[in-house]
Amino acid sequence: MPEPDFGWLEPDWPAPANVFAGTTTRLGGVSVAPYDSLNLGDHVGDSEDAVVANRSLLKQHRNLPAEPVWLKQVHGIAVVDATAVNDIPVADASFSHQSNSVCAVMTADCLPVLLCDQAGSVVAAVHAGWRGLADGVIEATIKDMGVTASKLMAWLGPAIGPKAFEVGDEVRQQFIAQDPQAAEGFQPSELSSVQDRWLADIYLLARQRLARFGVEQVYGGDCCTYTDAERFYSYRRDGVTGRMASLIWLDQVG
Repeated sequence: MPEPDFGWLEPDWPAPANVFAGTTTRLGGVSVAPYDSLNLGDHVGDSEDAVVANRSLLKQHRNLPAEPVWLKQVHGIAVVDATAVNDIPVADASFSHQSNSVCAVMTADCLPVLLCDQAGSVVAAVHAGWRGLADGVIEATIKDMGVTASKLMAWLGPAIGPKAFEVGDEVRQQFIAQDPQAAEGFQPSELSSVQDRWLADIYLLARQRLARFGVEQVYGGDCCTYTDAERFYSYRRDGVTGRMASLIWLDQVG
């Protein structure tokens, strides 16, 4: 059976011409079940050879100018300059002011956020699970990017959707404690009989954070990794599964 075409989603946003960005899907790689097939995570139990091959396919199909700066993600708010790392940093976001430096985050339900400025002078990739989102990983990244937030635009990549992301009341309270408006991002859940369970809209919560910090141009946020098993990995759905990558880089500084 022939392998499906290489999966790639490009942001629908008015980014400058020198900004390149997108998210892989699970399609087009060499990994076997349950990692089938374009798993890019080297920490999930997949064959090391398969991951290396998949990362090579990514670089080849997307004509990447360099190997992506992979992170050891820990659901924190640490941010690194992608041009100043020599190893795999423990961080959940990276940024770059230089061309040919590829920022990347891996996800399988958590929210990937890609950022760039209107001048095409800086880009960033953010891994925003609920913990990092609540603790301020987006805000920390914007601060390190060094440009006025109103001059930024954001794209929200594939994440678990608002009808599938069930959380406990402690998650809801953590967001509301920082911003009462965050209550709009939670609806009572009927997915289980357990009390005080909520359906969280991580897309809305991220939009609120971006708006509060001054980012007015926000795009994407219309996928659900949990329900679209054909295209996306989902840790919440499958447990043992692969990882997709969201990447952004500058071709040349504008």
